[in-house]
Amino acid sequence: MANINFNGTKVVTGLDTRLSYVHLLEPAAPLGGGKEKYSASVIIPKSDTKTIEQIEAAIQNAIKSHLEKFGGKIPNMNAIKTPLRDGDTERDDEAYRDSYFLNANSISKPQIVDRHLQSILDPDEIYSGMYARVSLSFYAFNVNGNRGVACGLGNVQKIKDGERFGGKSSASDDFTSLDDDNDFLA
Repeated sequence: MANINFNGTKVVTGLDTRLSYVHLLEPAAPLGGGKEKYSASVIIPKSDTKTIEQIEAAIQNAIKSHLEKFGGKIPNMNAIKTPLRDGDTERDDEAYRDSYFLNANSISKPQIVDRHLQSILDPDEIYSGMYARVSLSFYAFNVNGNRGVACGLGNVQKIKDGERFGGKSSASDDFTSLDDDNDFLA
């Protein structure tokens, strides 16, 4: 049986992946301007070696399938941009500790489903800090002298809730239920 999590330049992340800087419901313009896109920072624990290995292979496959973008030969990896980054060295943020991360985006809205593949309709269910599996597509680019491999955002499957990043709490965290309206007026 084929591995549904890896197909050349497409990877589906593991169950312990978390999302940050989530713009999955509405597109947002990147910092510094540009076209609005759906996007997320995909945080993958270093312990998820299977996903990391698949991403590294997908990056190599994207290069090999588009050698014309690199002058016909495999480039020095230090001379091009690649999407996989080390959270321990590039981010001063607890959420990125002991993890790799990449930024994925798309001009098309991703489908967002729950564990049972049902569409998530409640926008409060989608937030920075949630755990999710994400389908990612890797592709080579050569634009205005910038060469490398980028990461496209596919679909998202929410696996479970996680602590929200950015300090925003939910209403249920802030309040208790009021059973009797008269107590409120007292």
